Amino acid sequence: MSESTDPAVVADQTGPADKITAGYAFTGPALDLGALLWDGTCLPGHQIRIPLPMLNRHGLVAGATGTGKTKTLQLIAEQLSANGVPVFLADIKGDVSGICAPGAPNEKVGERAKDVAQEWEATGYPSEFYSLGGIGPGIPVRSTVTSFGPVLMSKVLQLNQTQEQSLGLIFHYADIKGLELIDLKDLRAVVAFLVSDKGKPELKGIGGLSTVTAGVILRSLTAFEQQGAAEFFGEPEFDTSEFLRTAGDGRGMVSVLELPAVQDKPQLFSTFLMWLLADLFNDLPEVGDLEQPKLVFFFDEAHLLFNGASKAFLDSITQTVRLIRSKGVGVFFVTQTPKDVPGDVLAQLGNRVQHALRAFTPDDAKALKATVKTFPNSPYDLEELLTQLGTGEAVVTVLSENGAPTPVAATRLRAPQSLMGPIEPTALDQAVKSSLLWSRYAEPVDRESAYEKISAEQAAAEAEAEAAAAASEAAKQAKEAEKAARSAPKPDPSLAEQVVGSGLFRSLARSIGTQVGREISRSIFGTARKRR
Repeated sequence: MSESTDPAVVADQTGPADKITAGYAFTGPALDLGALLWDGTCLPGHQIRIPLPMLNRHGLVAGATGTGKTKTLQLIAEQLSANGVPVFLADIKGDVSGICAPGAPNEKVGERAKDVAQEWEATGYPSEFYSLGGIGPGIPVRSTVTSFGPVLMSKVLQLNQTQEQSLGLIFHYADIKGLELIDLKDLRAVVAFLVSDKGKPELKGIGGLSTVTAGVILRSLTAFEQQGAAEFFGEPEFDTSEFLRTAGDGRGMVSVLELPAVQDKPQLFSTFLMWLLADLFNDLPEVGDLEQPKLVFFFDEAHLLFNGASKAFLDSITQTVRLIRSKGVGVFFVTQTPKDVPGDVLAQLGNRVQHALRAFTPDDAKALKATVKTFPNSPYDLEELLTQLGTGEAVVTVLSENGAPTPVAATRLRAPQSLMGPIEPTALDQAVKSSLLWSRYAEPVDRESAYEKISAEQAAAEAEAEAAAAASEAAKQAKEAEKAARSAPKPDPSLAEQVVGSGLFRSLARSIGTQVGREISRSIFGTARKRR
């Protein structure tokens, strides 16, 4: 059957596509995502975009493994940088480092560019590379234990609610006593002190710290340290304002946190990413709505952040996401399905890029139905469409310039212009070592803090106790010696003493003394000796 040339029929076929595209006809600056897919056809004249000012309204990039989520991050990050917006990316698998290098043209890239009416040009973007505590390539990013805080620390130590409250009490005590918690040995020292005989009275008035809870915390700290976590805490502490920089040419700096070396510790790096975001939230001033964001933060493998999270932790995330928008920061969570993200957080995510989902199992089918319910009404059969999307294709809905959701649009996404893969290790190492930040953060510093102060006090107390014990022992020995001297029998007098002390000797001595006295008197006064 030949295609109809009736204008009414043609209008009927293109009408829904035009209506969808009209929802993306923004007047201000916007990022180009790709071209509309309708009825199995890519329509290059129907462009799908996202307004730049709406990037601080947060977003979600979801989809099954291998559907193109990472390339979508790269595409959005490139355009943000080109518009002067700094970007933070967590590189879980080590394949985002190529954003600093121009992409490699090939047949697939050429076809994709033609399909979506993209003027593709190989381009690298200004980038800095970071690592958690210096594990792996990158400028070390460290936090002090105090800055990390008890809520996030409880998350990585996997403490229950009661233990989390006790940890909060420990942080409070350290703060009021001026015991700086810089690294994990500081925290360990304070916990051990508070359950010692000397330390127990310190918290008696505010509930105290049970020996059992302290034992759990100390064991958890030991397990945490065995994972290499001690490297992440210390000084110099990283200043998260470094993420807000632009390059000399005005493009936004792309900050890539290299995580392959710690990808077997998902709870650790996901919680550490939350610290980065919370630190930004605490430091940045309120700015309201801006023409473009100050920073867009991509939170990869977001489901790891929420697994096993306490209510306090979830409340903290929800509050941070809700309020950080007014400080000019946009947050994109990247995960497999929307159900990985708690409802209160998901409600804050106005921009959605949903890649394909699988429905191989009953659980997959359930997740698919739940995902469809999170989208606005659509002319598409989303439940069917989401299982048929190809790699690099997604269902999109964003916030328009007036804050209203745009129509749901199946989209063939543009190709990134930077290298879609990692750069060579030598090139990565060179990029890290040539950064001006390397000399500032590379070498760790271990100054006096809680561990040293408590150790010094304990050493002084031990020395004082030893000195007191020694003095007591010396006094005891002196007293015993004096007592022994008093009770000892007198020795027998010597032969000379016996002679001198006899009556005969005393009588003879008196007689001799009298005779001698006379002789002396005569000699002195001149009297003569009587003659006989």
